[in-house]
Amino acid sequence: MIPRRRFLAISAAAAMFPAPGRANPVYIWQGRALGAQATLRLAHPDAKAICTRVEAEISRLEDIFSLYRPDSALSLLNRSGVLDQPPFELLECLSLAGAVHKASQGRFDPTIQPLWSRYAESYARGTAPALADLQTARALTGWQGVTLDAARITLRPGMALTLNGIAQGFVADQVAGMLAQMGLSNILIDTGEFRALGAQPDGSPWPVRLAAGGAVPLVARALATSAPLGTTFDEAASAGHILDPRTAAPAQAAWREITVSASTAALADALSTAACLYDTRAGIEACLARFDGANLEAIAAL
Repeated sequence: MIPRRRFLAISAAAAMFPAPGRANPVYIWQGRALGAQATLRLAHPDAKAICTRVEAEISRLEDIFSLYRPDSALSLLNRSGVLDQPPFELLECLSLAGAVHKASQGRFDPTIQPLWSRYAESYARGTAPALADLQTARALTGWQGVTLDAARITLRPGMALTLNGIAQGFVADQVAGMLAQMGLSNILIDTGEFRALGAQPDGSPWPVRLAAGGAVPLVARALATSAPLGTTFDEAASAGHILDPRTAAPAQAAWREITVSASTAALADALSTAACLYDTRAGIEACLARFDGANLEAIAAL
């Protein structure tokens, strides 16, 4: 299976620049974040300390959202079906997921994790999942089986969640907010989704290039791109990772790539994922219209 997220990159400059001739050198930190290679580039006198704080914040958020950390809040919820006193970040992310689920008429649905697991496990053995197995897994999905409030999150027995279509954007938003509170501006964060605080240091937009061609100028905004076949379960690259909760099958829409901008990376991430399950551009635009400022920036057909 080809991983969807390959790297995280952050470029930032201080809100106040030093006098000419005394510019701060760019400090580069490299490591791991969100299960992938990470690079942070900062021009700031305290760049090393800032990078250390960013690294710690990403690790803290992984303790909430990661499916690969057995003691993360999400893993604990999936394992027991209940999570008391859930982290605020998890509640906020799930609330947004619920709003996108409603706006997309069920196309965006984090409860597809049982289905996703069946596809991943079957293709790891070299075969497509059996129809009976998919029907069993699909019976364990449905957003109506999720109950959440500040005191507790509960899942219907047998259910499990994945936040792979929204959490990367949410992490980008959290890191951007932390850097802004530290007095930084001119920030571009890439977690597979993009979040820009301000423009480039020279005042020009950040030019975010798209795999399908072209670029989107980004200033104080977020951008996300999803592709039905961007990540696949099978070696033939025919079974895409975006599953339709209504049919239990990979997305069948004829889109190669869809790019959405929004006020936050989490929203752009979720909307671009949902957009892959629409048959028409008009349907995508109707869904985006439910969220102020959400725009369809680019769409490429197969």
